[in-house]
Amino acid sequence: MAKELKSLVKDTAIYGLSSIVGKFLNWLLVPLYTFVLAQSSDYGIVTNLYSWTALLVVILTYGMETGFFRFANRKEFAVNKIYTTTLTSIGSTSLVFAITCVAFAQPIATLLGYPTHAEFIAMLGVVVSMDAFASIPFAYLRHKGQALRFAILKMTFVVLNIFLNIFFLILCPKIMSWKPELVTWFYNPDYGVGYVFVSNIIATTIQTLCLLPQFLAEKYCFDAKVLKQLLSYSLPLLILGIAGIMNQTIDKIIFPFLIDDPETANSELGIYGACFKIAMVMMMFTQAFRYAYEPFVFAKHEDKESVGAYADAMKFFVIFAWLIFLGITFYIDIFKLIIRSDYWEGLKIVPIILCSYIFQGVFFNLSIWYKLTDKTKYGAYFSIIGLIITLIINIVFVPKYSYMASAMASLVCYFVIMIISYAIGQKYLKIPYDLRSIALYSLVAIAMYVGSLMLHFEAEWLNYIYKTALLVAFLAIIFKRDLPISELPFIGKYFKK
Repeated sequence: MAKELKSLVKDTAIYGLSSIVGKFLNWLLVPLYTFVLAQSSDYGIVTNLYSWTALLVVILTYGMETGFFRFANRKEFAVNKIYTTTLTSIGSTSLVFAITCVAFAQPIATLLGYPTHAEFIAMLGVVVSMDAFASIPFAYLRHKGQALRFAILKMTFVVLNIFLNIFFLILCPKIMSWKPELVTWFYNPDYGVGYVFVSNIIATTIQTLCLLPQFLAEKYCFDAKVLKQLLSYSLPLLILGIAGIMNQTIDKIIFPFLIDDPETANSELGIYGACFKIAMVMMMFTQAFRYAYEPFVFAKHEDKESVGAYADAMKFFVIFAWLIFLGITFYIDIFKLIIRSDYWEGLKIVPIILCSYIFQGVFFNLSIWYKLTDKTKYGAYFSIIGLIITLIINIVFVPKYSYMASAMASLVCYFVIMIISYAIGQKYLKIPYDLRSIALYSLVAIAMYVGSLMLHFEAEWLNYIYKTALLVAFLAIIFKRDLPISELPFIGKYFKK
């Protein structure tokens, strides 16, 4: 048992670290795009089309990744039959989708508002298809416990994609001014944002080729009856997946259709997308928290299913999230330097998006009740409610208030479904969440944030001292009430008497 636990911890660390590092490296593309792309409308195109790809990947995998794990672990099914049947199904639908996107790229591009760039649609159609197809070999690697190979392949794509973006957007223009004959045979300096998608399709193709050993890892054994069972299990998950991802992307998908002038729409969306990415630091830090601190919290409880452990995990998540909120908002003048100055007008959405990420994180933590009680249908209900809220607020208010309405829609969406999930969840699984502490830290954090806005010094260094003092005060409250330094993982042993 100890050996299995050690292996689980190692694999979790590999998956978690690769995921966090990968997200962080991709996040670093934001300053590249905002500083290098000529206009904010160019980044608006990137924001819009990549929101579509996030949704389409969920649709094209149609829950089969989860279905593979479910059936591959059942003794009555041969792994090779489950794997190759799943791979054939996803591969067939992905191929049809790719061909459709290439064949009808022009009408789709016109419909989406990019009539002069049909090739963007063709490229992203192929990319999405390869990503969906690759999801099954990646699931196979996890099933076989090959965490290191999984992480290496994921990181290979991230690093390669970043390198290609730097090559096309920074190096090629410099080479053009120095020795143009070296690059003119493949590089067009006027193509601009198009090279973002060129980089993606090249990196995705190489990643797919690297997965060839996994595509051929099992003896081919397609079974139509098994496919029927897989689809019966997986397709209901598609509804939950679509609703969940649309809560995160629908505002960026429909935004261009809600603003009359296409150029203005793309420009505003570019500003929204860039400032939204600043707030994504919250997501990366809270994900890091889950990998680093939650095992420590659960280890303190002898019963790993203890409701007390879930309550503690929630409390510390909220504490940590508000700490990140203060850290970003207090030093927003530093964080804003990662994007070009003409994007700064959108910084007012950052505190709103940070709060929405906190509510989203709490909602995610609350989901334990319907997972443990096998009432996962509620997860779909909540996601659909959130989607309806997001759609209504965006459609009604974006034409007048632009991306501020989109930011508020995200905030309201996750706040409402968080409250509903808590209220219903307590009826099915009573978890003694420390609401008093959660409310205290929330109120203190909000009060400190408001206080940082109300008191402003002419000398910038005094503002930083003041805000740092507030942050230290918040940390002092944490250590005094709930987190004695001696109990911290890793460093706590140095402070024990």
